[in-house]
Amino acid sequence: MNKSALAAFIDTHGLPRSYQTKAEKWFVPMVAQLTSEQSHAAHPLIIGINGVQGSGKSTLAALMVTLLAQRQLKAVALSLDDFYYTRAQRLLLADKIHPLLQTRGVPGTHDIALAVDVLKMLQYQQKEVAIPRFDKTQDDRYPESKWDKVSDIDVVIIEGWCLGALAQDEAALRQAVNSLEREQDEGGKWRSYVNQRLAINYPALFNLIDRWVMLKAPSFDCVFEWRQQHEQHLRQQTKLGTAHQLMDDEQLGIFIQHYQRITEQMLIDLPTRVDYLFELDRHRAIKHAVLRC
Repeated sequence: MNKSALAAFIDTHGLPRSYQTKAEKWFVPMVAQLTSEQSHAAHPLIIGINGVQGSGKSTLAALMVTLLAQRQLKAVALSLDDFYYTRAQRLLLADKIHPLLQTRGVPGTHDIALAVDVLKMLQYQQKEVAIPRFDKTQDDRYPESKWDKVSDIDVVIIEGWCLGALAQDEAALRQAVNSLEREQDEGGKWRSYVNQRLAINYPALFNLIDRWVMLKAPSFDCVFEWRQQHEQHLRQQTKLGTAHQLMDDEQLGIFIQHYQRITEQMLIDLPTRVDYLFELDRHRAIKHAVLRC
């Protein structure tokens, strides 16, 4: 990717100029390696990007699509968020299992069967593939009429905060990690259900991923600030009258507690299991990288 094209990408996405240096140093070489690997693959390469909320996953996925296009490869970017159950489905889960399952995000709130079906259709290119999309401003999935349709894909990029997460031992679930768990999940039924879904359903999705990338935050403490910036960005993009599902700071502080247990565990055990590890500082600059491919 030439410098002018990269500069145009940065302008389009409203990124700081420092992102160009980061991209040239780390992400352009990574995409070059993946391009070489794709040329020998029997099916479209599937790349998974893990990172906490606000770490830059979706921006990296978009950049990779652009970089791959420069190399004459057609790529599509998906988010695990696109496969959330509908609001109605989560309300049903909340009623039948635990009220906290109304809130999107944790394992057990995604339609993993749909995600696996979509990735397999992209792998085998049997027909034009419809890509689900989720509207966070409405906390619900877009109708099928608004789903993207793609074909002849060379590389699939899927990003998600809990991609690659492992289930914990039941004993580890007994101690609450925050006030949400202490006050709203006193008996541990919600976190036990989330853990079981992670163990039973999610490996079918994770096993489809060929190469893993992690944008590793310094700690869970960064999540509030980074997600706060994301909410502000969403608010700026949202038309007046549809912003009622966006969160204020108090709601956001409660919301991220849903993710804390799994995030803190991933920060410990996932770095040794990924192919491309980018360790971030609090400003999301890359302070260290490990490339295992």
